[in-house]
Parts: sequence; C-alpha cells; structure tokens
Amino acid sequence: MYYNHPGFQNTGMRQDDLTMMNRLIVSGEGSVSAVPDRALLTIGVITENQNLSVAQKDNADKTASVIRTLISLGISQSDIQTASFRIEPQYNYENGQQQFRGYRVEHQLQVTVKDIRQTGQAIDQAAANGANSVSSIQFTVSNPDAFYNQALSLAIQNAQQKAISMARALQVTLRPVPIIVQEVSQSLPPRPVPFQAVMYAQSAETHIQPGENKITASVKIQYTYS
Repeated sequence: MYYNHPGFQNTGMRQDDLTMMNRLIVSGEGSVSAVPDRALLTIGVITENQNLSVAQKDNADKTASVIRTLISLGISQSDIQTASFRIEPQYNYENGQQQFRGYRVEHQLQVTVKDIRQTGQAIDQAAANGANSVSSIQFTVSNPDAFYNQALSLAIQNAQQKAISMARALQVTLRPVPIIVQEVSQSLPPRPVPFQAVMYAQSAETHIQPGENKITASVKIQYTYS
C-alpha cells in the first residue's frame, strides 16, 4: 500500500517540483512479541478394515465420540471442523506382487481451543475417546491486527531514525514529512508444530508450552532533502 502524507498536500509544491527533489529512500522493520492465547489443533481418527463399510462405520463412531468429548470440555461445535477426509485402499507388496490388504479411512478435524490452558487436556481426552493422530499444533493470538499495528509503528520509527542518521552523515537537510510510505510485508502466521501420528496412553498427561509468537512488519519510506 502507498500513502501520500496529508501534511505534504499543504506545502504548495507542484508535481514538477517533486521530480526535481533529491530523494532518500529507507526501509524499516519492527517486531513485537505476543503470548498466544489460543491453539489450533489437527486431530484425526484413522481406521483400517478389509471391509470398507466396517472401516467407515468404525471411523464415524470414533470421530463422533471425539467431537462429543471436545464439546464436553467447553469447545464450541463451530470450532470443530473437518480438515480432510480420505478413503484409500491399502496394499502389501510381496515378491513384486501387489496384494490388497484393506481400506484406510482417515478423518482429520481442525479444532480451535480458545482457552489455551486446555490444549493438553483436549489432546489427551480426544486420544482417550477414539483419536489416534495429532498432526500439528499451531499457537495463535486472537487479535493479531493489534500486535501487527504496534509492529508497524515501530517499523516506521526505525525507518525515520535511519533517515535522520543518513541525512546527518550526508550533511543535508531532511524534510521531515515523507512523500511516500509503503507497507512492504505483513507478518507470516506462526508455523505449526508437527506431531507424529501415534496413539496416546490414556494415563499420560500431555504438557504443551505455547511460548511466544513474534509478529513483524516492514516499511519503505521516501523522504526528500536539500
């Protein structure tokens, strides 16, 4: 995005004057740390059977049990969505021959845990009631725009400080009002934490540490000087 600073409109300068000016272009970056307050889980149910109908019914029953369990923890049904559903034939290979083994049915649920303290409990209870796969956990903040705007302000301040330092080194007079401010990039979402598809023991307690998310912003600013 580009912004013409409103203060520049009142200088009375014409477009021809702008093209003749000396320009100084700087970039700036800012970042803030945000403590995540919610978790995005991918929890799955995987079943196999030689009979497709049996594999499907087994999967549907276990998936329903997992959903009921998550809802009983206070997780809203609207925060439990199907991420993927697959049916695949399975084969064994012996002596170069392909032998049909059965069908694999996989139902992956994307679950938003808005109380991050429940993350470990949600995983454990889901595993105890039919889930046998946790493929990723992603920690996020509920108001990323507020943190990003803070980072954006810091990025602008960083660019301004660079411009002042460069003008001093060049022994020129920097006009304080920039003529162009460009937002270069937005912060990328945090990367998911991968988990192997394993069975969890019902007696085990899964401890999850969310850590912190770093939210960054970058800008490019054009100043003029004389």
